[in-house]
Amino acid sequence: MNHPSHRRTVIRCLACAAAWAAWPAWPQAAPERSSYSLSVVPQFPASEIHRDWTPLIERLARDTGITLTLSLSANIPRFEGDLLDGHPDFAFMNPYHQVMAARAQGYIPLVRSSKPLTGILVVRKDSPIASVRELDGKDVAFPAPNSFGASLWMRALLAEREHITIKPVYVQTHSNVYRHVIRGKAAAGGGINSTLLQEAPEVQADLRVLLETPGAAPHPLSAHPRVPARVQQQVAGALLALTSDAAGQALLKEVFGAAPVRADYARDYRPLEQFKLEKYVVTDTPG
Repeated sequence: MNHPSHRRTVIRCLACAAAWAAWPAWPQAAPERSSYSLSVVPQFPASEIHRDWTPLIERLARDTGITLTLSLSANIPRFEGDLLDGHPDFAFMNPYHQVMAARAQGYIPLVRSSKPLTGILVVRKDSPIASVRELDGKDVAFPAPNSFGASLWMRALLAEREHITIKPVYVQTHSNVYRHVIRGKAAAGGGINSTLLQEAPEVQADLRVLLETPGAAPHPLSAHPRVPARVQQQVAGALLALTSDAAGQALLKEVFGAAPVRADYARDYRPLEQFKLEKYVVTDTPG
């Protein structure tokens, strides 16, 4: 016959097991290997992403022995789908992608630029539009629905703060947005400060910034939790170490725009949850 104290111990153990089972089960870190996939949000054409990221990846491989294999999506919605399904080992994503990816897969932000991200709304330099309110009812170009500063946050500000209704046109990349506006295919377009500054001088000269969003922590390079912690820290540490030499600084500038710093989800990205941007997220975009 079982002693009552023994039965109580068994019951407590079963209760503990049930409680642990209720927690989300993130994938366990896999054994270390020398090659990992890297996906980059396609804000720019694929040729430009390869041009900017390949030299940095090659330097990381020399410094750490870890190879990051670049895997690009055809457009931002496909990138989002792959990210939320947990396909890439490492990913460079926008701030709200980080919120979505942390919830869906537990992605961990490692490093980000030290320069805040600012969303911008641009018009042609010679456009008669002088006020955001004049865009009410007009076509406005965006890269994709969930591009953070360029679209998601901007559309929320236009609706919630400016109280206007625009007709969004999604054209896949920031570069396409700027050219849509210059060619008169849209009255205005959403981008971010760093992507506009990377455009050719003649493109910048043809545009005028009509509205800027408040600053936010910029795009992080993040890792899926299956990537061993030591590998995550090797990659992050190697990127931060590049700030100490001129060649490394040049490589970092092409990708991050400014010297990277360590990223922290609670400090940098959790505050975005309070803006209730979920109502402006589009999850069924074709592509």
